Amino acid sequence: MAAANPWDPASAPNGAGLVLGHLIASGMVNQEMLNMSKKTASYFVNFTRLQQITDIEAEIYQKNLEIELLKLEKDTADVVHPFFLAQKCHTLQSMNNHLEAVLKEKRSLRQRLLKPMCQENLPIEAVYHRYMVHLLELAVTFIERLETHLETIRNIPHLAANLKKMNQALAKMDILVTETEELAENILKWRKQQNEVSSCIPKILAEESYLYKHDITMPPLPFTSKVHVQTTNAK
Repeated sequence: MAAANPWDPASAPNGAGLVLGHLIASGMVNQEMLNMSKKTASYFVNFTRLQQITDIEAEIYQKNLEIELLKLEKDTADVVHPFFLAQKCHTLQSMNNHLEAVLKEKRSLRQRLLKPMCQENLPIEAVYHRYMVHLLELAVTFIERLETHLETIRNIPHLAANLKKMNQALAKMDILVTETEELAENILKWRKQQNEVSSCIPKILAEESYLYKHDITMPPLPFTSKVHVQTTNAK
């Protein structure tokens, strides 16, 4: 049994049917509008849409295939691209020419290799003279610093012990600096005291001569006892 159409007023009354009947009675909806809503799209319209979808999918597939080909060409450009192939062919041709020249001069090269090279000058083209000058400067600098580099390499295993000794030496140096500062302060204090004593000696001598003239005796001060005894002895 077919299901009842809720939008058909003639079917069994329900909520949707009642609302629809009320709309038809009020004139807001007529039978023509209901008939238009019941119509479905024709077969040819759906077929055209299906054909368009198929064409779009075929185009997407073609574009994806072109993208994959471009990626493959990019990955293998150094192998199959004519520009890179021409460079490789040129390099191989140069190597082939060089090997042919070596094979042609094989006998002379063998004799030259067997002959000692002492006290002989190797011919160098003028284009490479400036590079040879720079190379000789680098060689001289390297030879001058070779012993230093070797010594540095030899000291690498003892680096931890050397750092420990350096830290101990720095600690001792800090202690010596502190002691030196204290000694300098003591020297400055002693010098200040000596200056004070030196400034007091003339006054003490003048007082003693005055007392000696007037036969007045006074107990010697603790810090001038030695000076008094020396003066008495001198008299």
